[in-house]
Amino acid sequence: MSCYILNPSIALRSWRLVPYAYYINGVRDAKGLKKDEFEFLSKCDGETELEENSPLTRKFLDMGFVREAKEGDTLSEWQKPLACDNRYFPAMEYAITGKCNYNCLHCFNAADNEPLMSEWTLDEAKKMLEQAQKCGLNAITITGGEPMLHKYFFEIIEEIYKRGMYIGEINTNGYFIDQAALDRLKAIGCCPIIKISFDGIGHHDWLRNREGAEENAISAFRLCKENGFDVWAQTNVHMRNIDTMLTTAKMLDEMGVDEMRIIRTSESPRWKENAGDARNPGGACLGIDEYYDRMFKFAAEYIKEPHKMDIDIWQFLMIFPSNRAFRVRPVECGEGEYRDSLPVCRGTRGKIAVAANGNVYPCLQLSGFYDAHGEFLGNIKKDGLQPLLQSGKYLGEVCTTVKTLAENNFKCADCKYFRYCVGGCRALAYALTNDKLGCDPAKCAFFKKDWYKRITALFDGWDNLAPMWIE
Repeated sequence: MSCYILNPSIALRSWRLVPYAYYINGVRDAKGLKKDEFEFLSKCDGETELEENSPLTRKFLDMGFVREAKEGDTLSEWQKPLACDNRYFPAMEYAITGKCNYNCLHCFNAADNEPLMSEWTLDEAKKMLEQAQKCGLNAITITGGEPMLHKYFFEIIEEIYKRGMYIGEINTNGYFIDQAALDRLKAIGCCPIIKISFDGIGHHDWLRNREGAEENAISAFRLCKENGFDVWAQTNVHMRNIDTMLTTAKMLDEMGVDEMRIIRTSESPRWKENAGDARNPGGACLGIDEYYDRMFKFAAEYIKEPHKMDIDIWQFLMIFPSNRAFRVRPVECGEGEYRDSLPVCRGTRGKIAVAANGNVYPCLQLSGFYDAHGEFLGNIKKDGLQPLLQSGKYLGEVCTTVKTLAENNFKCADCKYFRYCVGGCRALAYALTNDKLGCDPAKCAFFKKDWYKRITALFDGWDNLAPMWIE
């Protein structure tokens, strides 16, 4: 008999409906275990004697999950088995402030053009993070507003790491990124993906409504790469800047940016007020069909030359040039992957979105819509986090299944593409039709106009990561 202890990178967790699971440090999603495996690992505490040659002992030694304990070995607080009396959520998108030093014309957090002033105090943040840890959350995306504008930005990050959670991403406009800031992040042990907004050469200042924003963003890209951080560009594309996408992508690739995420600047309340109508001269709003057409041409040009930077064209196409692979984004399910119990959005089912005022949303991209329509799903500052993950309107929305969507939307249910797109993006459906369970017109246009066939033909010889069969 010997005593064994979990490897420092392993932590055991239980949730409602997911009673036996574990986290690997720095990996967002938990993985399931069998009951006997969970019970065995629960005894690997450095004190309980276990049989040396049992199948489970040999299995988890070989997997690197456990090692023979030495005198004085103890589990960290993060590693200890934790039973969470709530549904499983591995991640949170946390807007620590609504305040921003820019005044972006498209801000999806806003229901109008008024500045956002809500913010978490440090005490409120500590209380919420304590609740998040007890609910079994693991990975946090820090966002805003401009998160680095918060007086206690670094203190909040420290509080996250004190509780065994980690930051997977920081969304920022890059204005406050300097050497001192990056040094402090590294000193905390925080090495996330840093996502910096950048809306195209010669056009960034206009959308961000701030002179000098483009220069600041480019400087931030370079400094982050020099310091070893993974860096993504978040690019809003519209009628005014669409012609600069290829030149911008080439510049970012040369700078070493790891990924460029191109997003059709969608119909948030503020953008609709500021963009004008694409049908009228000077309108900046980009229609869906033109978005697909122009992004297809962009992709065709981008792959003509060797590049390293990945491209994620929102709700259209992902390109991984180093691996010669691509994924057609509207194909949510590959052949045989569909099931009625899938949530209508797997992204929102796995990551709770928390606004600067404490309100929760399916995703922060919907926050302005919900506020403009008077929709309210709950508030952590008032109600606490765990009750919202046990029952109520928020949980009901993010756990809505594709079966429910099909039962309420006969057009989708009768469509031969439904088992691939599973209804499309709920944010787009709500924005374009005012119906949460309505059709996503962008996905209807994608499949009915044969974009899947055109894309797969363009990428002939590349690895298709989401193949589908079409009659």
